[in-house]
Amino acid sequence: MENEKSAEVVFAGGCFWCTEAVFKRLKGVIKTEPGYTGGHIKNPAYREVCSGRTGHAEAIRVTYNQDEISLEELMEVFFATHDPTTLNRQGNDVGTQYRSAVFYRDEEQKQKALNFIAWLEKEKVYNDPVVTEVTEAGPFYPAEEDHLDYYDRNSTQPYCQVIIAPKLQKLHHLYNDKLQGA
Repeated sequence: MENEKSAEVVFAGGCFWCTEAVFKRLKGVIKTEPGYTGGHIKNPAYREVCSGRTGHAEAIRVTYNQDEISLEELMEVFFATHDPTTLNRQGNDVGTQYRSAVFYRDEEQKQKALNFIAWLEKEKVYNDPVVTEVTEAGPFYPAEEDHLDYYDRNSTQPYCQVIIAPKLQKLHHLYNDKLQGA
């Protein structure tokens, strides 16, 4: 990691193109990296993960400065910018590779994730139960280079316009004060 004030967390919230586009815009985020985690084979390729047979989720590893943004703030953005109530699905993306998950690195991250989900449920933030899994982080395999900064390089593509752009609009609406350059 960059320094002693930095930490990492791994989120899976459907397509990693969406998740990366959201998190890389936040103040305090040092680095975002799309990849695969939570599966049962080593070094999976995108086509294998998309088949749904490897057990991996499309995920994003977020390295952040704890003095600038907290894990709780990252979780708030995570839960607000995807649907944590649909099992193995985000919109038209269906399969375990699109599941909602927090892959924790230590007991503190685990407890914070469980507490945040409990708060969402207690406050009835969603009409349906939160199905986000909270799982110990295992190996993280970085995605192929053509997946890095996908939205920024392909923002005019129909998928980006229809799926990712509305998430970024929501991010700007709800969290404008947490965005880089704000």
